[in-house]
Amino acid sequence: MEGVLRKEAREKKAHENVTRDFNKLQKKLRHEVGRAIEDFGMIEAGDKVMVCLSGGADSYTMLDILQQLQKRAPISFELVVVNLDQKQPGFPEHVLPEYLEQAQLEYHILEQDTYSVVTEIIPEGKTMCGLCSRLRRGILYTFAKRNGFTKIALGHHRDDIIETLFLNMFYGGKLKSMPPKLLSDDGENIVIRPLAYCKEKDIKQYAGHKEFPIIPCALCGSQDNLQRQVIKDMLQDWDRNHPGRIETIFSSMQTIVPSHLADNDTYDFKGIVSKTKHD
Repeated sequence: MEGVLRKEAREKKAHENVTRDFNKLQKKLRHEVGRAIEDFGMIEAGDKVMVCLSGGADSYTMLDILQQLQKRAPISFELVVVNLDQKQPGFPEHVLPEYLEQAQLEYHILEQDTYSVVTEIIPEGKTMCGLCSRLRRGILYTFAKRNGFTKIALGHHRDDIIETLFLNMFYGGKLKSMPPKLLSDDGENIVIRPLAYCKEKDIKQYAGHKEFPIIPCALCGSQDNLQRQVIKDMLQDWDRNHPGRIETIFSSMQTIVPSHLADNDTYDFKGIVSKTKHD
């Protein structure tokens, strides 16, 4: 009997520790999302926010945290969930509606067969992410404009932003990434990334504890040797062997010194003259 009681006590203690750790993680994510919203002016009073839910851990977490902040915020704003069903083979169409109805959330499921378009155009073995992303973006932008959404929320996190920075440097020859807030090229849509300050590993841990019904992507998720995966592996290696390096990289993206780079469009190098020359 005494052994049973000790086992129950250990299990109770373990459960309390898990709950405490989760509450701490939830508070951390809520703080990071709230800080990003404040720092970049992502959400304002009266906004109608289109929360793009793909079925992945990132977008589920973004939606969950935004709901929590909506209840605590001193301003009023609307959250409406939108999912794009791209007609991928085997896509479980029932999962998201069941989850969203149980959560009593307003939502729209957009059905567009972009899967067939992408697989027809892109040769087998080649990365489909670029074309898939452009098609998806066009559909979401159009829906947002037609339905009066003032912001489009995407689930990209801090690691996505850093990976994109290196992708553009290594393969595109440009110093750019995913901004936390973006005005579309036509000037009609504002895209926000509330998870901009959140770590991928924190999001995965949070989603695992919440047991979100995750839906894997049959396109990008099944492709090997993607350039992004190479970058991800590099960054994960740095994170293991050089603690703090990833945080420093992200901090550097917020501390740009144009006069110490080499872009004539952002700094007038030709206009530099010495005081001696003026005298």
